[in-house]
Amino acid sequence: MANIKSAKKRILVIEKKTLRNKMIKSKIKTVIKKLEAAIAANDKELAKERLAVVISEIDKATSKGIFHKNTASRKISRLTKAVNKIA
Repeated sequence: MANIKSAKKRILVIEKKTLRNKMIKSKIKTVIKKLEAAIAANDKELAKERLAVVISEIDKATSKGIFHKNTASRKISRLTKAVNKIA
């Protein structure tokens, strides 16, 4: 355990940031799972709606520094490609 006051504060700050990051990543995973379920059901309209939500959430996470911009682009690209494949 840290003895210096600033080190103790850093530990608390890091815990808060870690919790925030976990919450946002969990939310993104949930919306991606919902999108993948719509893709599996071949429901193009629902998939397009959910894709918009997923893109929005990923962009928010990227702006907060949770995802690297290339990672976000890759995720969005793969999901968009999957939605476009639906007949």
